[in-house]
Amino acid sequence: MQRRPFLRVLGGAAVLAATPALTGCSSALPAEALAAWQPPAPVPPGGDVRRWLLAHAILAPHSHNLQSWLVDLHTPGEIWLYCDHTRLLPETDPHSRQILMSQGTFLELLHLAALQQGLRAEVELFPHGVFDPRTPPAPPHTHHATARVRLVPDASVRPDPLFAQIFRRHTNRSAYEQRAPAPPAVQTIVAACTAPGLRVDFALPGNARLPEHRAIARDAWRVELVTPRTMLESLKVLRVGPREIAAHRDGLSVNEPQPRLLAALGLFDRSRAPGPDDMAVTQQVQDFNAKIEATPAFFAMVTETNDRATQVRAGRAYARAQLAATAHGLSMHPLQQALQEYPEQAPHHAAIHALLGAGGGRGTVQMWARLGYAPPVGPAPRRGVQAHVMA
Repeated sequence: MQRRPFLRVLGGAAVLAATPALTGCSSALPAEALAAWQPPAPVPPGGDVRRWLLAHAILAPHSHNLQSWLVDLHTPGEIWLYCDHTRLLPETDPHSRQILMSQGTFLELLHLAALQQGLRAEVELFPHGVFDPRTPPAPPHTHHATARVRLVPDASVRPDPLFAQIFRRHTNRSAYEQRAPAPPAVQTIVAACTAPGLRVDFALPGNARLPEHRAIARDAWRVELVTPRTMLESLKVLRVGPREIAAHRDGLSVNEPQPRLLAALGLFDRSRAPGPDDMAVTQQVQDFNAKIEATPAFFAMVTETNDRATQVRAGRAYARAQLAATAHGLSMHPLQQALQEYPEQAPHHAAIHALLGAGGGRGTVQMWARLGYAPPVGPAPRRGVQAHVMA
């Protein structure tokens, strides 16, 4: 979600030139942070298929890459999914709408993996009551239960072609080519995320609304950067350098030489938000604006309602949309800033809803994303199956 605060300082190039060990280092992420992206071994006879399913589900997209998924495997044939209340985003996502969508992306990949094993995943949402981030779970539970999933053998289920895209799907924040998504790709995305009470919207090249999409995206992005508490929330989950990335395997990874050097020298201060005119902000704004101007298309999902179950289902639909886009060589990059519900974003929240014919009782925009062709990028770190299994 394009929250990588690279601190740029004058003379940085000279500092780097004087540090050969860092200028020659690789920006590739450490192998242990990406180990989960290797397909799991086949399930042995008599083995527990649930861990095989989870090895796919944990590759789902998640807001800020926080991976708030906890699972309880104590009941044979079931997977209980919980939302880790220590991995919420109270500043940028005060109502946890994005977190609930991220729970939905997990459930959809779990469903696709279950089909691959001849299983039907029967999902019961909120078995302990509707999720409320302001209210702690009732004892004896320490986290909010999102779903109870029963795995039922069913000879009638068939694998879904989208399953093949799970290990290829990556959120791509780079610059996109200025060419329109192919019509068959658009049609496939629409078909993949069709659901009751949900509609999709595209702003494709030639669409008169494209300038408005771009303007809202630019303005909302800058608001998040210059609002200290929202910027600090991103800085809190920033992982700089291979040691931090390997230790956490979550959050927003930065492994380029310059920020690594600045962090090592104590010049990359993540405890204080930069000022609106600091180079750390102005450079990011320029970089982001250039990418937005070159973005050929935008994708959005609007739901009629906005209850918790709808948010989870919207997450499932987005997971399918992104997998379908991946199958056609397209990339997606969520632009959630304007959809966030804190006061400073209110004008942009209203603007994107009005642009998409939502708001004011006409529905809620659950997802808004850049869409286009781009050079492939690598995966984001994952914590591995065992990190999500409750004792």
